[in-house]
Amino acid sequence: MTITTSFAPSDPAPQTRPHFTRIERVLDYIHAHLDQPLSLEQLAEQSCWSRWQLQRVFLHETGQTVAHYVRELKLSLAAEALLSSRQRVLDLALNHGFGSEVSFSRAFKQHFGCSPLAYRKRGLRLGLRTPLVRVPMSLTSPPRLVQVRVESRPGFTLHGVRGEIRGLFAEDPDFQQTVPAIWRAWREAGGLPLTSELLGVVDVSGAGERLPYWAGVAAEEGTEPLPGLACLRVPSQEYAVLSHQGPIEQLGPSLNWFIQHWLPASSYRGLDGFELERYAPGFDGRRADASMEYWLPIVPCPG
Repeated sequence: MTITTSFAPSDPAPQTRPHFTRIERVLDYIHAHLDQPLSLEQLAEQSCWSRWQLQRVFLHETGQTVAHYVRELKLSLAAEALLSSRQRVLDLALNHGFGSEVSFSRAFKQHFGCSPLAYRKRGLRLGLRTPLVRVPMSLTSPPRLVQVRVESRPGFTLHGVRGEIRGLFAEDPDFQQTVPAIWRAWREAGGLPLTSELLGVVDVSGAGERLPYWAGVAAEEGTEPLPGLACLRVPSQEYAVLSHQGPIEQLGPSLNWFIQHWLPASSYRGLDGFELERYAPGFDGRRADASMEYWLPIVPCPG
């Protein structure tokens, strides 16, 4: 298939804010030293700001405190190692910059809601955070920082309506027109509970450019669909999750970056299967503050 949308901006590029570049330097330093204790003093030296200035600008640009960001990355790397290796908890603690097994286990339970050994026994990737990445935007928009997370979702049955779309990588994409039409058909079929999370499901397992798309909700097990609605069984799967905020018409460039740039640089590979779109009840894709998530099926790369 031919990729028709380029996400790399051509000259002239949008002007990058000087403090944004400084934050990127701090992020690079954090990502290269996650196996060590990282103090606010160290990071402030890297940024050429005071500790107070760094905390203020970091929070503004990332939505997180410095300490929270460092801690969640260390714990996410440790959680991945729990599932992919047989390292002892003590070794994991020391390898990720914690002073003791006790302090590591306490922080791990606060973040994931269970002990390291319970997480390993469960065997599911839940709540893993990946490093913030700079995403280039349009010629007129400044770059922004995006953090992808990794989640497992159990299988579920969708009750909804089915249509077909030509997706992002089709020679002639039409999803910006066809997806809203499928959701209109869903509403007209009377299948839109106002209090339920809405799910779009894209089946990318086929070889053609036309992809099946379902609009609906996850149904309780054993319930029958309303007349005019179909059932789709979505199996359990691990996903990389991209949060998108803004008008839905801006989703295409974000997905292009997600699949073309983030995924090849990550430690995961994509799967042909069901991709998910999660929308909150009452979602309005025309609003500037509209928020949704795109769930991409993945598996860890071998080795």
